[in-house]
Amino acid sequence: MKRVADIVKIVSPIKVEGPVTAEVSHITADSRTVQEGSLFICLVGATVDAHTFVDKAVEDGAVAIIASKPVTVPAHVAVLYVEDTRQALQDAVPFFYDYPASKMRMIGVTGTNGKTTTTHIIAHLLRSQGYTVGVIGTVHILIDDQSYPIHNTTPDVADLQQILQQMVDAGVTHCIMEVSSHALALGRTAGVEYDTAVFTNLTQDHLDFHKTFDNYLAAKATLFKQVSASYQVKEGKGAVINVDDAYGQAIVNVTTAPMITYSTEGKGTMNASNLSVTAKSSEFTLTYGEESYTIQTKIAGLFNVYNTLAAVGAALYEGVTTDDIVKGLATFTAVPGRFELIEEGQDFAVVVDYAHTPDGLENILQTAKKIVENRIIVVFGCGGDRDATKRPIMGRIAAQYGDRVFVTSDNPRTEDPVQIVKDVEVGVKEGLRDGVDYDVIVDRREAIFAAIAEAKAGDVVIIAGKGHEDYQILKDETIHFDDREVAREALKER
Repeated sequence: MKRVADIVKIVSPIKVEGPVTAEVSHITADSRTVQEGSLFICLVGATVDAHTFVDKAVEDGAVAIIASKPVTVPAHVAVLYVEDTRQALQDAVPFFYDYPASKMRMIGVTGTNGKTTTTHIIAHLLRSQGYTVGVIGTVHILIDDQSYPIHNTTPDVADLQQILQQMVDAGVTHCIMEVSSHALALGRTAGVEYDTAVFTNLTQDHLDFHKTFDNYLAAKATLFKQVSASYQVKEGKGAVINVDDAYGQAIVNVTTAPMITYSTEGKGTMNASNLSVTAKSSEFTLTYGEESYTIQTKIAGLFNVYNTLAAVGAALYEGVTTDDIVKGLATFTAVPGRFELIEEGQDFAVVVDYAHTPDGLENILQTAKKIVENRIIVVFGCGGDRDATKRPIMGRIAAQYGDRVFVTSDNPRTEDPVQIVKDVEVGVKEGLRDGVDYDVIVDRREAIFAAIAEAKAGDVVIIAGKGHEDYQILKDETIHFDDREVAREALKER
Protein backbone atom coordinates (compact mmCIF):
# COMPACT_ATOMS: atom_id res chain seq x y z
CA MET A 1 0.00 0.00 0.00
CA LYS A 2 1.32 3.45 -0.89
CA ARG A 3 0.50 6.81 0.60
CA VAL A 4 -0.04 10.02 -1.33
CA ALA A 5 3.26 11.23 0.14
CA ASP A 6 5.06 8.32 -1.57
CA ILE A 7 3.58 9.30 -4.93
CA VAL A 8 4.70 12.91 -4.36
CA LYS A 9 8.32 11.74 -4.19
CA ILE A 10 7.97 9.89 -7.50
CA VAL A 11 6.20 12.52 -9.64
CA SER A 12 7.96 15.63 -8.17
CA PRO A 13 4.95 17.96 -8.48
CA ILE A 14 5.24 21.71 -9.02
CA LYS A 15 2.76 22.26 -6.20
CA VAL A 16 0.84 20.13 -3.70
CA GLU A 17 -2.48 21.12 -2.15
CA GLY A 18 -4.24 19.21 0.63
CA PRO A 19 -3.15 16.38 2.92
CA VAL A 20 -0.74 13.71 1.64
CA THR A 21 -1.23 11.19 4.46
CA ALA A 22 -4.07 9.19 2.87
CA GLU A 23 -3.44 5.64 1.69
CA VAL A 24 -3.80 5.00 -2.05
CA SER A 25 -5.44 1.65 -2.79
CA HIS A 26 -5.91 2.10 -6.54
CA ILE A 27 -4.55 4.26 -9.34
CA THR A 28 -6.29 5.10 -12.62
CA ALA A 29 -6.64 7.59 -15.46
CA ASP A 30 -10.17 6.36 -16.25
CA SER A 31 -12.83 8.15 -14.24
CA ARG A 32 -15.21 5.24 -14.78
CA THR A 33 -12.99 2.95 -12.70
CA VAL A 34 -12.42 5.27 -9.73
CA GLN A 35 -13.18 3.62 -6.39
CA GLU A 36 -12.70 4.34 -2.69
CA GLY A 37 -9.03 5.20 -2.13
CA SER A 38 -8.18 5.91 -5.79
CA LEU A 39 -5.55 8.28 -7.10
CA PHE A 40 -7.04 9.82 -10.25
CA ILE A 41 -4.71 11.14 -12.96
CA CYS A 42 -6.15 13.75 -15.33
CA LEU A 43 -4.97 13.05 -18.87
CA VAL A 44 -5.68 15.50 -21.66
CA GLY A 45 -6.53 13.70 -24.91
CA ALA A 46 -7.42 14.82 -28.41
CA THR A 47 -11.13 14.91 -27.61
CA VAL A 48 -11.47 14.39 -23.84
CA ASP A 49 -9.95 16.37 -20.97
CA ALA A 50 -10.13 14.31 -17.76
CA HIS A 51 -9.92 17.45 -15.61
CA THR A 52 -13.65 17.78 -16.28
CA PHE A 53 -14.25 14.49 -14.43
CA VAL A 54 -12.57 15.47 -11.16
CA ASP A 55 -15.88 16.08 -9.35
CA LYS A 56 -17.10 12.61 -10.30
CA ALA A 57 -13.78 11.05 -9.26
CA VAL A 58 -14.00 12.69 -5.82
CA GLU A 59 -17.63 11.65 -5.48
CA ASP A 60 -16.63 8.04 -6.22
CA GLY A 61 -13.92 8.01 -3.55
CA ALA A 62 -10.69 9.47 -4.99
CA VAL A 63 -8.31 10.58 -2.22
CA ALA A 64 -5.87 12.37 -4.53
CA ILE A 65 -5.76 13.97 -7.97
CA ILE A 66 -2.82 14.52 -10.31
CA ALA A 67 -3.58 17.53 -12.52
CA SER A 68 -1.93 19.99 -14.85
CA LYS A 69 -4.76 22.57 -14.68
CA PRO A 70 -6.50 24.19 -11.68
CA VAL A 71 -9.17 21.98 -10.13
CA THR A 72 -11.45 22.46 -7.14
CA VAL A 73 -11.74 19.63 -4.61
CA PRO A 74 -12.81 19.19 -0.96
CA ALA A 75 -10.19 19.89 1.72
CA HIS A 76 -9.57 16.19 2.45
CA VAL A 77 -8.47 15.46 -1.15
CA ALA A 78 -4.88 16.10 -2.21
CA VAL A 79 -4.03 17.66 -5.57
CA LEU A 80 -0.57 17.13 -7.08
CA TYR A 81 0.05 19.67 -9.82
CA VAL A 82 2.51 18.58 -12.53
CA GLU A 83 3.50 19.91 -15.93
CA ASP A 84 2.76 16.65 -17.77
CA THR A 85 0.10 14.30 -16.36
CA ARG A 86 0.94 11.61 -18.90
CA GLN A 87 4.54 11.52 -17.69
CA ALA A 88 3.26 11.44 -14.11
CA LEU A 89 1.12 8.42 -15.03
CA GLN A 90 4.15 6.64 -16.49
CA ASP A 91 6.17 7.35 -13.35
CA ALA A 92 3.52 6.74 -10.69
CA VAL A 93 1.77 3.57 -11.87
CA PRO A 94 4.77 1.18 -12.10
CA PHE A 95 5.93 2.50 -8.70
CA PHE A 96 2.49 1.94 -7.19
CA TYR A 97 2.57 -1.73 -8.26
CA ASP A 98 6.22 -2.16 -7.15
CA TYR A 99 7.51 -2.70 -10.71
CA PRO A 100 6.05 -6.18 -11.31
CA ALA A 101 7.91 -6.57 -14.61
CA SER A 102 11.16 -6.72 -12.64
CA LYS A 103 9.94 -9.92 -10.95
CA MET A 104 9.46 -11.93 -14.18
CA ARG A 105 11.32 -12.58 -17.39
CA MET A 106 9.81 -10.17 -19.93
CA ILE A 107 9.84 -11.04 -23.64
CA GLY A 108 8.59 -8.33 -26.02
CA VAL A 109 7.60 -9.18 -29.60
CA THR A 110 7.12 -6.34 -32.07
CA GLY A 111 6.54 -6.08 -35.82
CA THR A 112 3.69 -5.53 -38.25
CA ASN A 113 2.72 -9.19 -38.68
CA GLY A 114 3.34 -12.43 -36.82
CA LYS A 115 3.35 -11.11 -33.24
CA THR A 116 0.44 -13.23 -32.02
CA THR A 117 1.65 -16.54 -33.41
CA THR A 118 5.22 -15.86 -32.28
CA THR A 119 4.18 -15.06 -28.70
CA HIS A 120 2.05 -18.21 -28.53
CA ILE A 121 4.86 -20.43 -29.85
CA ILE A 122 7.24 -18.96 -27.27
CA ALA A 123 4.66 -19.55 -24.53
CA HIS A 124 4.18 -23.16 -25.67
CA LEU A 125 7.93 -23.84 -25.62
CA LEU A 126 8.34 -22.35 -22.14
CA ARG A 127 5.31 -24.20 -20.75
CA SER A 128 6.79 -27.44 -22.04
CA GLN A 129 9.73 -26.75 -19.70
CA GLY A 130 7.46 -26.38 -16.69
CA TYR A 131 7.44 -22.59 -16.50
CA THR A 132 4.30 -20.67 -15.53
CA VAL A 133 3.63 -18.33 -18.44
CA GLY A 134 1.63 -15.18 -19.12
CA VAL A 135 0.76 -13.79 -22.56
CA ILE A 136 -0.48 -10.30 -23.42
CA GLY A 137 -1.58 -9.70 -27.01
CA THR A 138 -4.15 -9.19 -29.71
CA VAL A 139 -6.25 -12.28 -29.00
CA HIS A 140 -6.38 -12.25 -25.20
CA ILE A 141 -4.49 -12.11 -21.93
CA LEU A 142 -3.37 -15.50 -20.67
CA ILE A 143 -2.33 -16.03 -17.06
CA ASP A 144 -1.24 -19.64 -16.87
CA ASP A 145 -4.29 -21.43 -18.31
CA GLN A 146 -6.82 -18.67 -17.63
CA SER A 147 -7.88 -16.42 -20.54
CA TYR A 148 -9.12 -12.84 -20.16
CA PRO A 149 -10.40 -10.39 -22.81
CA ILE A 150 -8.22 -7.55 -24.06
CA HIS A 151 -9.08 -4.24 -25.76
CA ASN A 152 -5.68 -3.01 -27.02
CA THR A 153 -2.79 -5.15 -28.28
CA THR A 154 -0.71 -3.47 -25.56
CA PRO A 155 -2.90 -2.12 -22.72
CA ASP A 156 -2.39 1.40 -21.33
CA VAL A 157 0.05 1.96 -18.48
CA ALA A 158 -2.43 1.50 -15.62
CA ASP A 159 -4.06 -1.61 -17.07
CA LEU A 160 -0.73 -3.14 -18.08
CA GLN A 161 0.85 -2.75 -14.65
CA GLN A 162 -2.24 -4.19 -12.98
CA ILE A 163 -2.14 -7.19 -15.34
CA LEU A 164 1.57 -7.70 -14.68
CA GLN A 165 0.91 -7.60 -10.92
CA GLN A 166 -1.81 -10.23 -11.39
CA MET A 167 0.74 -12.38 -13.18
CA VAL A 168 3.27 -12.00 -10.36
CA ASP A 169 0.58 -12.93 -7.82
CA ALA A 170 -0.23 -16.03 -9.91
CA GLY A 171 3.41 -17.16 -9.91
CA VAL A 172 4.13 -16.35 -13.55
CA THR A 173 7.83 -16.71 -14.34
CA HIS A 174 7.78 -15.52 -17.96
CA CYS A 175 5.55 -12.87 -19.55
CA ILE A 176 5.46 -12.73 -23.35
CA MET A 177 3.98 -9.52 -24.77
CA GLU A 178 2.98 -8.25 -28.15
CA VAL A 179 4.38 -4.73 -28.09
CA SER A 180 2.59 -2.46 -30.54
CA SER A 181 4.07 0.63 -32.17
CA HIS A 182 1.28 2.69 -30.57
CA ALA A 183 2.34 1.44 -27.13
CA LEU A 184 5.98 2.30 -27.72
CA ALA A 185 5.17 5.76 -29.12
CA LEU A 186 2.69 6.57 -26.32
CA GLY A 187 4.78 5.24 -23.44
CA ARG A 188 2.33 2.49 -22.46
CA THR A 189 5.21 0.16 -21.57
CA ALA A 190 6.68 2.61 -19.05
CA GLY A 191 8.20 0.79 -16.10
CA VAL A 192 8.68 -2.45 -18.04
CA GLU A 193 12.22 -3.69 -18.48
CA TYR A 194 12.38 -6.30 -21.23
CA ASP A 195 14.83 -9.18 -21.16
CA THR A 196 14.41 -10.27 -24.79
CA ALA A 197 13.15 -8.19 -27.72
CA VAL A 198 11.92 -9.88 -30.91
CA PHE A 199 11.47 -8.20 -34.31
CA THR A 200 9.26 -10.04 -36.82
CA ASN A 201 8.97 -7.66 -39.80
CA LEU A 202 7.84 -4.19 -40.81
CA THR A 203 5.35 -3.39 -43.57
CA GLN A 204 2.76 -0.69 -44.13
CA ASP A 205 0.27 -0.23 -41.30
CA HIS A 206 -0.84 2.42 -38.79
CA LEU A 207 0.25 5.38 -40.93
CA ASP A 208 -2.95 7.09 -39.82
CA PHE A 209 -1.27 7.31 -36.40
CA HIS A 210 2.46 7.52 -37.19
CA LYS A 211 2.03 9.70 -40.33
CA THR A 212 5.31 8.51 -41.90
CA PHE A 213 6.99 5.13 -42.27
CA ASP A 214 10.13 6.52 -40.62
CA ASN A 215 8.10 7.33 -37.51
CA TYR A 216 6.64 3.83 -37.55
CA LEU A 217 10.12 2.28 -37.78
CA ALA A 218 11.44 4.56 -35.03
CA ALA A 219 8.64 3.47 -32.70
CA LYS A 220 9.44 -0.22 -33.25
CA ALA A 221 13.18 0.43 -32.79
CA THR A 222 12.50 1.87 -29.32
CA LEU A 223 12.10 -1.64 -27.88
CA PHE A 224 15.58 -2.64 -29.09
CA LYS A 225 17.18 0.53 -27.75
CA GLN A 226 15.59 -0.19 -24.38
CA VAL A 227 16.85 -3.77 -24.19
CA SER A 228 20.45 -2.60 -24.51
CA ALA A 229 20.23 0.68 -22.56
CA SER A 230 22.81 1.25 -19.83
CA TYR A 231 20.15 2.04 -17.22
CA GLN A 232 18.67 -1.48 -17.46
CA VAL A 233 19.38 -3.53 -14.33
CA LYS A 234 18.29 -7.08 -15.19
CA GLU A 235 20.79 -9.53 -16.67
CA GLY A 236 20.50 -11.98 -19.56
CA LYS A 237 19.40 -9.61 -22.33
CA GLY A 238 18.90 -10.62 -25.93
CA ALA A 239 17.57 -9.44 -29.29
CA VAL A 240 16.06 -11.71 -31.96
CA ILE A 241 15.83 -10.06 -35.38
CA ASN A 242 14.53 -11.07 -38.82
CA VAL A 243 17.31 -9.98 -41.17
CA ASP A 244 15.43 -11.07 -44.29
CA ASP A 245 13.08 -8.16 -43.66
CA ALA A 246 14.01 -4.94 -45.43
CA TYR A 247 14.17 -3.11 -42.09
CA GLY A 248 15.90 -5.84 -40.07
CA GLN A 249 19.34 -4.24 -40.46
CA ALA A 250 17.99 -0.93 -39.17
CA ILE A 251 16.88 -2.74 -36.02
CA VAL A 252 20.25 -4.52 -35.75
CA ASN A 253 21.95 -1.12 -35.86
CA VAL A 254 20.10 0.34 -32.86
CA THR A 255 20.87 -2.37 -30.30
CA THR A 256 24.03 -3.52 -28.55
CA ALA A 257 22.32 -6.47 -26.85
CA PRO A 258 23.49 -10.02 -27.61
CA MET A 259 21.77 -10.95 -30.84
CA ILE A 260 20.33 -13.87 -32.78
CA THR A 261 19.46 -12.97 -36.37
CA TYR A 262 17.26 -15.32 -38.34
CA SER A 263 16.76 -15.95 -42.06
CA THR A 264 15.52 -18.39 -44.68
CA GLU A 265 18.09 -17.03 -47.11
CA GLY A 266 21.27 -17.97 -45.21
CA LYS A 267 21.87 -14.44 -43.91
CA GLY A 268 21.35 -15.04 -40.20
CA THR A 269 23.15 -16.58 -37.26
CA MET A 270 20.18 -18.99 -37.27
CA ASN A 271 18.85 -20.20 -40.62
CA ALA A 272 16.05 -22.31 -42.06
CA SER A 273 16.52 -24.29 -45.28
CA ASN A 274 14.95 -27.21 -47.17
CA LEU A 275 11.47 -25.80 -46.57
CA SER A 276 8.42 -27.98 -47.22
CA VAL A 277 4.99 -26.42 -46.64
CA THR A 278 1.55 -28.05 -46.91
CA ALA A 279 -1.94 -26.81 -46.02
CA LYS A 280 -1.55 -28.17 -42.50
CA SER A 281 2.16 -28.35 -41.73
CA SER A 282 5.68 -27.07 -42.31
CA GLU A 283 9.02 -28.82 -42.22
CA PHE A 284 12.51 -27.34 -42.52
CA THR A 285 16.13 -27.72 -41.49
CA LEU A 286 17.20 -25.39 -38.68
CA THR A 287 20.89 -24.54 -38.57
CA TYR A 288 22.28 -22.79 -35.50
CA GLY A 289 25.98 -22.72 -34.70
CA GLU A 290 27.54 -25.95 -35.87
CA GLU A 291 24.36 -28.00 -35.49
CA SER A 292 21.40 -28.74 -37.78
CA TYR A 293 17.98 -30.01 -36.72
CA THR A 294 14.84 -31.12 -38.56
CA ILE A 295 11.88 -29.00 -37.47
CA GLN A 296 8.34 -30.29 -37.98
CA THR A 297 5.33 -28.14 -37.10
CA LYS A 298 1.56 -28.33 -37.47
CA ILE A 299 1.29 -24.79 -38.86
CA ALA A 300 1.42 -23.80 -42.52
CA GLY A 301 3.03 -21.03 -44.54
CA LEU A 302 6.42 -19.44 -45.10
CA PHE A 303 5.36 -16.63 -42.76
CA ASN A 304 4.93 -19.21 -40.00
CA VAL A 305 8.43 -20.52 -40.65
CA TYR A 306 9.61 -17.00 -39.83
CA ASN A 307 7.38 -16.88 -36.74
CA THR A 308 8.82 -20.22 -35.63
CA LEU A 309 12.39 -18.97 -36.06
CA ALA A 310 11.59 -15.86 -34.00
CA ALA A 311 10.18 -18.04 -31.21
CA VAL A 312 13.17 -20.39 -31.31
CA GLY A 313 15.51 -17.44 -30.83
CA ALA A 314 13.57 -16.20 -27.81
CA ALA A 315 13.41 -19.70 -26.30
CA LEU A 316 17.17 -20.09 -26.68
CA TYR A 317 17.69 -16.88 -24.70
CA GLU A 318 15.46 -18.34 -21.98
CA GLY A 319 17.72 -21.39 -21.71
CA VAL A 320 15.56 -23.94 -23.55
CA THR A 321 17.80 -26.50 -25.25
CA THR A 322 17.58 -27.00 -28.99
CA ASP A 323 16.50 -30.62 -28.51
CA ASP A 324 13.62 -29.52 -26.26
CA ILE A 325 12.67 -26.80 -28.74
CA VAL A 326 12.43 -29.38 -31.55
CA LYS A 327 10.17 -31.58 -29.38
CA GLY A 328 8.02 -28.64 -28.32
CA LEU A 329 7.47 -27.33 -31.86
CA ALA A 330 6.14 -30.70 -32.99
CA THR A 331 3.17 -30.36 -30.59
CA PHE A 332 2.27 -26.70 -31.22
CA THR A 333 -1.05 -26.10 -33.02
CA ALA A 334 -2.27 -22.95 -34.75
CA VAL A 335 -3.45 -19.86 -32.88
CA PRO A 336 -7.19 -19.17 -33.32
CA GLY A 337 -7.80 -17.04 -36.42
CA ARG A 338 -4.27 -17.44 -37.76
CA PHE A 339 -4.44 -19.54 -40.95
CA GLU A 340 -7.18 -21.50 -39.20
CA LEU A 341 -8.68 -24.29 -41.30
CA ILE A 342 -12.46 -24.63 -41.08
CA GLU A 343 -13.39 -28.27 -41.63
CA GLU A 344 -16.92 -29.53 -42.23
CA GLY A 345 -16.10 -32.45 -44.51
CA GLN A 346 -15.96 -30.32 -47.68
CA ASP A 347 -13.70 -31.13 -50.63
CA PHE A 348 -12.07 -27.67 -50.64
CA ALA A 349 -10.16 -25.69 -48.01
CA VAL A 350 -11.60 -22.79 -46.04
CA VAL A 351 -9.05 -20.66 -44.17
CA VAL A 352 -9.78 -17.83 -41.73
CA ASP A 353 -6.89 -15.45 -41.09
CA TYR A 354 -6.37 -12.13 -39.30
CA ALA A 355 -4.41 -10.68 -42.26
CA HIS A 356 -5.37 -7.01 -42.32
CA THR A 357 -2.26 -5.44 -43.84
CA PRO A 358 -0.90 -5.63 -47.40
CA ASP A 359 1.99 -7.85 -46.34
CA GLY A 360 -0.23 -10.06 -44.20
CA LEU A 361 -2.68 -10.60 -47.05
CA GLU A 362 0.09 -11.30 -49.53
CA ASN A 363 1.69 -13.82 -47.16
CA ILE A 364 -1.44 -15.95 -46.81
CA LEU A 365 -2.21 -15.73 -50.53
CA GLN A 366 1.32 -16.84 -51.36
CA THR A 367 0.83 -19.81 -49.04
CA ALA A 368 -2.53 -20.58 -50.65
CA LYS A 369 -0.89 -20.51 -54.09
CA LYS A 370 1.56 -23.22 -53.02
CA ILE A 371 -1.11 -25.58 -51.73
CA VAL A 372 -4.10 -24.91 -54.01
CA GLU A 373 -5.16 -27.52 -56.56
CA ASN A 374 -7.76 -25.38 -58.33
CA ARG A 375 -8.74 -21.75 -57.59
CA ILE A 376 -8.04 -19.23 -54.82
CA ILE A 377 -11.20 -17.43 -53.68
CA VAL A 378 -10.57 -14.35 -51.54
CA VAL A 379 -13.02 -12.64 -49.18
CA PHE A 380 -11.66 -9.52 -47.47
CA GLY A 381 -12.27 -5.91 -46.54
CA CYS A 382 -10.49 -3.04 -44.78
CA GLY A 383 -11.29 -1.42 -41.45
CA GLY A 384 -12.71 2.07 -41.09
CA ASP A 385 -10.98 4.88 -39.14
CA ARG A 386 -7.62 3.29 -39.96
CA ASP A 387 -4.87 3.80 -42.54
CA ALA A 388 -6.86 4.36 -45.75
CA THR A 389 -3.78 4.28 -48.01
CA LYS A 390 -3.49 0.50 -47.68
CA ARG A 391 -6.98 -0.15 -49.08
CA PRO A 392 -6.16 -0.03 -52.82
CA ILE A 393 -2.87 -1.82 -52.14
CA MET A 394 -4.72 -4.74 -50.54
CA GLY A 395 -7.26 -4.71 -53.36
CA ARG A 396 -4.47 -4.99 -55.91
CA ILE A 397 -2.83 -7.89 -54.01
CA ALA A 398 -6.14 -9.79 -53.78
CA ALA A 399 -6.66 -9.43 -57.54
CA GLN A 400 -3.09 -10.45 -58.35
CA TYR A 401 -3.32 -13.73 -56.41
CA GLY A 402 -7.03 -14.52 -56.28
CA ASP A 403 -8.96 -16.27 -59.03
CA ARG A 404 -12.23 -14.98 -57.58
CA VAL A 405 -12.44 -11.95 -55.28
CA PHE A 406 -15.20 -10.79 -52.95
CA VAL A 407 -14.69 -7.29 -51.53
CA THR A 408 -16.70 -6.73 -48.36
CA SER A 409 -16.82 -4.93 -45.02
CA ASP A 410 -14.42 -5.49 -42.15
CA ASN A 411 -14.99 -3.20 -39.16
CA PRO A 412 -16.29 0.01 -40.78
CA ARG A 413 -16.46 1.83 -37.44
CA THR A 414 -17.61 5.43 -38.06
CA GLU A 415 -16.89 5.37 -41.81
CA ASP A 416 -19.34 4.58 -44.59
CA PRO A 417 -18.71 0.92 -45.52
CA VAL A 418 -19.68 1.63 -49.13
CA GLN A 419 -16.90 4.21 -49.41
CA ILE A 420 -14.38 1.83 -47.87
CA VAL A 421 -15.12 -0.91 -50.41
CA LYS A 422 -14.92 1.69 -53.20
CA ASP A 423 -11.40 2.56 -52.03
CA VAL A 424 -10.48 -1.15 -52.10
CA GLU A 425 -12.12 -1.62 -55.50
CA VAL A 426 -9.73 0.90 -57.07
CA GLY A 427 -6.84 -1.48 -56.38
CA VAL A 428 -8.78 -4.57 -57.39
CA LYS A 429 -9.39 -3.11 -60.84
CA GLU A 430 -5.70 -2.25 -61.20
CA GLY A 431 -4.58 -5.77 -60.28
CA LEU A 432 -7.17 -7.85 -62.15
CA ARG A 433 -5.72 -10.60 -64.29
CA ASP A 434 -7.42 -12.05 -67.34
CA GLY A 435 -10.20 -14.39 -66.33
CA VAL A 436 -10.47 -13.10 -62.75
CA ASP A 437 -13.87 -11.87 -61.60
CA TYR A 438 -14.73 -9.86 -58.52
CA ASP A 439 -17.89 -8.88 -56.68
CA VAL A 440 -18.55 -6.18 -54.12
CA ILE A 441 -20.89 -7.45 -51.38
CA VAL A 442 -20.88 -4.98 -48.50
CA ASP A 443 -22.60 -7.36 -46.06
CA ARG A 444 -19.79 -9.58 -44.79
CA ARG A 445 -22.04 -12.53 -43.98
CA GLU A 446 -23.49 -12.50 -47.51
CA ALA A 447 -20.00 -12.30 -49.00
CA ILE A 448 -18.77 -15.33 -47.03
CA PHE A 449 -21.87 -17.33 -47.98
CA ALA A 450 -21.46 -16.37 -51.65
CA ALA A 451 -17.79 -17.38 -51.71
CA ILE A 452 -18.41 -20.75 -50.09
CA ALA A 453 -21.43 -21.41 -52.32
CA GLU A 454 -19.16 -20.97 -55.37
CA ALA A 455 -16.27 -23.10 -54.12
CA LYS A 456 -15.47 -26.32 -55.96
CA ALA A 457 -13.25 -29.30 -55.25
CA GLY A 458 -9.61 -28.29 -54.84
CA ASP A 459 -10.33 -24.61 -54.24
CA VAL A 460 -8.96 -22.62 -51.29
CA VAL A 461 -11.29 -20.01 -49.80
CA ILE A 462 -9.38 -17.35 -47.85
CA ILE A 463 -11.49 -15.24 -45.46
CA ALA A 464 -9.15 -12.48 -44.35
CA GLY A 465 -9.11 -9.52 -42.02
CA LYS A 466 -10.81 -10.45 -38.77
CA GLY A 467 -9.38 -13.81 -37.75
CA HIS A 468 -10.14 -14.48 -34.07
CA GLU A 469 -12.44 -11.45 -33.66
CA ASP A 470 -16.00 -12.28 -32.69
CA TYR A 471 -17.50 -8.86 -33.31
CA GLN A 472 -18.05 -6.26 -36.00
CA ILE A 473 -17.87 -2.56 -35.19
CA LEU A 474 -20.49 -0.51 -37.03
CA LYS A 475 -21.22 3.20 -36.83
CA ASP A 476 -23.74 3.00 -33.99
CA GLU A 477 -23.24 -0.48 -32.52
CA THR A 478 -20.95 -3.46 -32.06
CA ILE A 479 -22.51 -6.76 -33.10
CA HIS A 480 -21.47 -10.38 -32.63
CA PHE A 481 -19.73 -11.60 -35.78
CA ASP A 482 -17.24 -14.44 -36.09
CA ASP A 483 -15.89 -15.38 -39.54
CA ARG A 484 -15.35 -18.95 -38.35
CA GLU A 485 -18.94 -19.38 -37.20
CA VAL A 486 -20.32 -17.86 -40.40
CA ALA A 487 -18.07 -20.06 -42.54
CA ARG A 488 -19.29 -23.18 -40.72
CA GLU A 489 -22.92 -22.11 -41.22
CA ALA A 490 -22.29 -21.58 -44.92
CA LEU A 491 -20.58 -24.95 -45.26
CA LYS A 492 -23.45 -26.75 -43.51
CA GLU A 493 -25.99 -25.03 -45.76
CA ARG A 494 -24.34 -26.16 -48.99
